[in-house]
Amino acid sequence: MAIKNKKGKVGFFIILPSLALIGIFVYYFIFLTIKNSFSNFNSFSALVRNDFKFVGFRNFERIFSDSRFQTDLWNTLFFTLFFISFCIILGLILANLLDKGLKGSRFFQNLFLFPMAISFVITGTVMSWIFAPGNIPSDPQGLNLLFEKLGLNNLQWMWFTSTDSIGKFNLALIPVILAAVWQMSGYIMAMYLAGLRAIPTDVLEAARVDGASNSKIFWSIKMPLLKPITLSAMIVLGHVSLKIFDLIYAMTGSGPKNVTDMPAVYMFELTFRSNKYAMGSAISIIMLLMVAVIIIPYLYSSFRKESSL
Repeated sequence: MAIKNKKGKVGFFIILPSLALIGIFVYYFIFLTIKNSFSNFNSFSALVRNDFKFVGFRNFERIFSDSRFQTDLWNTLFFTLFFISFCIILGLILANLLDKGLKGSRFFQNLFLFPMAISFVITGTVMSWIFAPGNIPSDPQGLNLLFEKLGLNNLQWMWFTSTDSIGKFNLALIPVILAAVWQMSGYIMAMYLAGLRAIPTDVLEAARVDGASNSKIFWSIKMPLLKPITLSAMIVLGHVSLKIFDLIYAMTGSGPKNVTDMPAVYMFELTFRSNKYAMGSAISIIMLLMVAVIIIPYLYSSFRKESSL
């Protein structure tokens, strides 16, 4: 018993520095952000003087009544829906193709996963060159220049500088979504591929012996067994999409009329360019709550499953 207590104390002191750093640089700064979001720190002078005044939910009211932030929320909604859907569909298709063990599948597996080794900043920079519209039709750039060389001038478009929309959906988000899907679909492919290869072959062989077609096996056996993978993929992608910043900032910025703006970009500009720390903190808390809505139920479900085992 004494040996166990001694080992427990040693283990505690080993992880103590990590706990202290997490407590300071995560939870303490979250506390400061919450505190500032309810303050009057919307000018640099107020911050320097430490002239703290509690203003209640005034900053949140101003944020939600801001037309730019309303646009940001719609952009986040559409970006999240299309980003998650396309990543899961494309990742599932690629995983099924690679799972067949075709010749060269190992090469394509590494090729599809390669974008995960690149940061969103690099992806955004390169994609800004590819989707740069230029001055059409006189001086096209990127894809528009390729379309001109191929005689497909009708396909030329303003891409992420377009201000066209369908309802609340800004069409300028299309190249941003394509860039994000290109970056993350390989990761989802790897998740599904691991799940497919973990399915017992006996189950699949038994289904084939019973006369089940490949499509029947896929929808009735593989997909139900891949539900945990799908849920995990949705959690990961949802977390990425709700706090997306680096890809947007490097590729398009806010765009004309904020057509590609996101809450993280607006928060950055309010905090570090306009010195409106309280309003920037309010946006940060809103983003934290949006992520928590996705993450906390997933963690709760995982803990319940582990405790029931």
